[in-house]
Amino acid sequence: MKIGDLARRTGLSTHTIRYYERIGLLPYASRASSQQREYDASILVWIEFLGRLKTTGMPIRDKLRYARLRERGPETEEDRRALLEEHRTKVRAHIAELQACLAVLDTKIAGYAGSDMVEKNDDAATERRKRAVREGLARPLRD
Repeated sequence: MKIGDLARRTGLSTHTIRYYERIGLLPYASRASSQQREYDASILVWIEFLGRLKTTGMPIRDKLRYARLRERGPETEEDRRALLEEHRTKVRAHIAELQACLAVLDTKIAGYAGSDMVEKNDDAATERRKRAVREGLARPLRD
């Protein structure tokens, strides 16, 4: 598939695809006789995975590290797993912080609806926060 087709199918711009190729996130594409890039359809799965890593906030340097390990083959599976586990821990902590923020927003919004809702939402928010702290996904609040 040509770069324009790949861009349409992935939602990435052609500039982004070329950039990812240049820095090593994407393997270099083979060239057709016209010297245009030719991508195999299997690249779609890899690009989707890179998009998920981006959505979860993985820094580009870690994505590059993962890509280099992946390129080296099966003997790097343990290192790749460790990298993803480390990132998963960060994602879980971020989710817990976002849940705590959401609970504050819920409480604030409920405050505009009446005091009964504030009490219920505040109790739920407190329980979610305690659970996140117990699981090591959030830091205890200071008084």
